[in-house]
Amino acid sequence: MRNAYALLGLAWLIIIVAGAYAFNRNFTRTDNTGREEVTRSQTLASMATSTLTLTSPAFAHNGSIPSRFTCDGDRTISPELSLSSVPEGTKSLALIMDDPDVPKALKPDGVFDHWILFNVPADTKSIQEGASAGTVGTNGAGKNAYTGPCPPPQYEPSEHRYVFKLYALDSELALQADATKADVERAMEGHIIAQTELVGRYKRK
Repeated sequence: MRNAYALLGLAWLIIIVAGAYAFNRNFTRTDNTGREEVTRSQTLASMATSTLTLTSPAFAHNGSIPSRFTCDGDRTISPELSLSSVPEGTKSLALIMDDPDVPKALKPDGVFDHWILFNVPADTKSIQEGASAGTVGTNGAGKNAYTGPCPPPQYEPSEHRYVFKLYALDSELALQADATKADVERAMEGHIIAQTELVGRYKRK
């Protein structure tokens, strides 16, 4: 009887070890060289715990963007941005700034793309005022540049939100400088390690 209990315990131990191995296999896979690769499950976990941060010394999150960066000033000059806590394994960064409050009477999808940057080096800590980084894509005005806020005062809402979205990617994007926001978003699919956003607001003077 004692031997039977011992055999039963050993059988349960084997089942537990096998289950743990199978569980771990769900989170890693091996490539052709025998090295383990990160799977989508691990990528999603990284995104959930990432502290990727985007701030600006020019305005606070959900604060007002200074008029000097808008069409009430010089809308070709971008605000300074600070990037921090980029996750390990990041190969490039991408930045998209758009306005989701455009009147549908002016633009059916209600969004205007102000600034598109991609293949920004992963070690970038800041983008200085009026400067750029990486490759500049084509914005909603058809320009490879920053185009600042200019909400039309005759439409509601008179104050618009401007969303700066920062993405940490596990690769560089095989795109040319004429790439649009849609091109960048498609190319990023399956490569986003982490993302964050900074929102500024502006109302015409």
